[in-house]
Amino acid sequence: MHSSDINKLKLYIEKIENLEVERVEIQENISDVFKQAKADGFDVKTMKKIIKLKKMKTEDRENEDLLLDTYMVALGLAPISEDGE
Repeated sequence: MHSSDINKLKLYIEKIENLEVERVEIQENISDVFKQAKADGFDVKTMKKIIKLKKMKTEDRENEDLLLDTYMVALGLAPISEDGE
């Protein structure tokens, strides 16, 4: 390897290491916010589900909801809707 390539490699490694430290700090901040929300009486599991759903495309979210409803009806966990589905 040329010395310029070695220097580039070192810079990439350092940048990745710094980003990993930032990621840990951000995750700790997110965890703190969830703890605060829980202390205020909010359900963290539901909040995480909402965040996941908000990231999804509307069509994907609708498909997931339809599939979940279908499985729940098939397993007797939800009533059959009035239109027979």
